[in-house]
Amino acid sequence: MSKQTYRVCFCFRRRFRVAVSEAPEEIKQVFEQYSEHGMMSIDGLHRFLFEFQKENKATREDAQKIVDSVKHFHRKGLNLEGFFKYLFGDINPPLASLGVHHDMNAPLSHYFIHTGHNSYLTGNQLSSDCSDVPIIHALKRGVRVIELDIWPNSTKDNVDVLHGRTLTTPVELIKCLKSIKDYAFVASEYPVVITLEDHLTPDLQAKVAEMVTQTFGDILFSPGSECLKEFPSPESLKGRIIISTKPPKEYLEAKEVKENENNSERAKASDEEAWGKEVPDLLKDDDKNDLGEEDEEDPDEDGDKPQHALAAEYKRLIAIHAGKPKGGLEECLKVDPDKVRRLSMSEQQLEKAAITHGKEIVRFTQRNILRVYPRGTRVDSSNYNPLIGWMHGAQMVAFNMQGYGRSLWLMHGMFKANGGCGYLKKPDFLLNTKAVFDPTVKLPVKKILKVTMYMGEGWYYDFHHTHFDAYSPPDFYARVGIAGVPFDSVMKKTKTLEDNWVPCWNEEFEFHLTVPELALLRVEVHEYDMSEKDDFGGQTCLPISELRSGIRAVPLNSRKGEKYSSVKLLMRFEFIDP
Repeated sequence: MSKQTYRVCFCFRRRFRVAVSEAPEEIKQVFEQYSEHGMMSIDGLHRFLFEFQKENKATREDAQKIVDSVKHFHRKGLNLEGFFKYLFGDINPPLASLGVHHDMNAPLSHYFIHTGHNSYLTGNQLSSDCSDVPIIHALKRGVRVIELDIWPNSTKDNVDVLHGRTLTTPVELIKCLKSIKDYAFVASEYPVVITLEDHLTPDLQAKVAEMVTQTFGDILFSPGSECLKEFPSPESLKGRIIISTKPPKEYLEAKEVKENENNSERAKASDEEAWGKEVPDLLKDDDKNDLGEEDEEDPDEDGDKPQHALAAEYKRLIAIHAGKPKGGLEECLKVDPDKVRRLSMSEQQLEKAAITHGKEIVRFTQRNILRVYPRGTRVDSSNYNPLIGWMHGAQMVAFNMQGYGRSLWLMHGMFKANGGCGYLKKPDFLLNTKAVFDPTVKLPVKKILKVTMYMGEGWYYDFHHTHFDAYSPPDFYARVGIAGVPFDSVMKKTKTLEDNWVPCWNEEFEFHLTVPELALLRVEVHEYDMSEKDDFGGQTCLPISELRSGIRAVPLNSRKGEKYSSVKLLMRFEFIDP
């Protein structure tokens, strides 16, 4: 590994010396501070964990386990090489291993819930296959809300799942239901919500009721046909399946409204980056009174229309009633003290509503559930900035899980918290009924996060030596920043280090956080390319709420969010009170 050869042309080759990972100068200084005569004893390591790493519960036994885990010749302590190996090892992750530690006994409306959109699609929204495979993948990742669009099959005697009026190929509903039952609680024991977008006749609704009842049996949560006065808690619903949809309406009416709106929605296509713009830029330019119209996902109103064709068995399955009342935005956001419900808004509708009714949205989500879904023009299955939903208390920020992109990386990062169970207790300020949070007001700085980017390694092992550059080793730089409320969101960049598989940046960044409870640390590595688009070298998003102080090894993931075998960064995190 000491030298590497690159072919420039048929008669000329370039040779580069390949750098070996070596502890940065600051790591050497820390080692000297807690060691004697070139050796860090068990007691010295324990002091380091307690004082420097801020691990207040660390014991001498923990220090001994670290020494035992590092394969070297010394059993009574660590030399510099062993100490560096520990810091850069899997035993030193950036997030605390706390498991499920949030209070799980509050109503469902008090939680952010890991939510999928069109969960059955394998690719784009117009022509990809429908399948139970992406549903299985989502459940294995901890997604707790699965969306199914249900339509009559071609012979009108059974039920398919597909994205209506597109070229997507259908999958049978029963197959999706059975896969949900098999994989619902593999990643988390907390409840799975199935949101149904219903385009069925009453006889097929009755058939769905029979399928759902027979498939899920006793694990189905069915409170009856009446609306709940308050949502149950995730703890009380462990291992249960919950159905959420609108009370059934007449098929033809829903079909006609939906068709008209899909046509107008898709006519407004526009480009947007995978990450999207930050929230201040999102709140602009739509002359259309979205909330005055029916949206793509909620075509029929929840008014007092004839109910003669309802399937009673189907209606009894609905635990979380969805629907949009007649009237404008004020009616939609009214809080009923006697019943709770789910309201759906597109990303555009929420962005526009937030400008004038931000506090009212937060108040609504204290008791009721708000679901936000991607606009209809995202035919490539891209996503939006999820913070627009979270900062307004929206529990179900629905995402296309089958692709990748910066927005989806944020979703992955957010739900690493609370043991990855798919439910995150909302911060207290979003639940305060006396002083309702106003997302438009800039708050004082609550926390300062200082991040030191020391170095990275592992690309040499996980990528072919010409993957980044055919003629020389890679030129890496890192981007570090915060995704959060608009006043906290920022990205910063290191210098570019040329021709080096083991970049040592040794750069420090400072972030002032007004709402650290909603903040995510974003980290990306790219390889500079003078003539083309920079190459991707890895990414991760980490919830600030569970970030550990001290020097940590930060594993990086692929574009799809899959962890690389070897690629990681050595970073330091310090929290400072302003």
